[in-house]
Amino acid sequence: VEAIERATIATVSPEATEELGNWLLGFDRGAIGRAKCAVPLSHSKFPLDDIETIERRYAARGYPPMFRLPDLPEFGPFSTALRQRGYRDDRHSLVQVARAADVQALVARPDVAVARRPDEAWGKVFLGAGFDPVDGASRVKSLSRAPEAIYASVRDESREAMAVGAASFGFGWASIHAMRTALEHRRRGLAGRILSALANDAIDRGYERMFLQVEDNNTGARSLYARAGFTTVWRYAYWQR
Repeated sequence: VEAIERATIATVSPEATEELGNWLLGFDRGAIGRAKCAVPLSHSKFPLDDIETIERRYAARGYPPMFRLPDLPEFGPFSTALRQRGYRDDRHSLVQVARAADVQALVARPDVAVARRPDEAWGKVFLGAGFDPVDGASRVKSLSRAPEAIYASVRDESREAMAVGAASFGFGWASIHAMRTALEHRRRGLAGRILSALANDAIDRGYERMFLQVEDNNTGARSLYARAGFTTVWRYAYWQR
């Protein structure tokens, strides 16, 4: 759990971070929820006093407090206390893991461009039809700051990106982020090619394990990830007032 959460924070690159006991706090004004919340580094019970302490840390920096909590019995009392303080849960998501070799096997020859930095064409996929351009621009800016990251894309004849994804490496894991396909190019298997290419790079770097996070209601993405060998290890929600 700790390794995955630390790898997640490294990838989304908050403007600032703090460690508070067994919590990792991200402070950010961008669009990525994982960059601007408090997340536990283990799935143990936590003292309810932590809520007020974390609230004070966010207030001191001028950020609204937000928690990202696993949907587990251990966090039942903590969730109840948050509700009593006016918080509500939303955006339920799944943390999924897979063997890199299984993801690599999804597509035999993915034919994907992989770069160390995202170019303009890579970022444009986040700004196209079907996406919120303000949200997309914020995500591209945050993900571009990630250390030890690669940026994959499938290009058309004019070198415009049709589908993109990213992976970062650290804490024993290759983490998958930023999976997007342009609206007019969906249902062509492009996302599978991206996944396979990212797994190729992970294996070349010596990483055997991969993880990603997907919204619970994103059935299309979940179906693809299941075919690639990803399985759910826990479910979480964001809690905010």
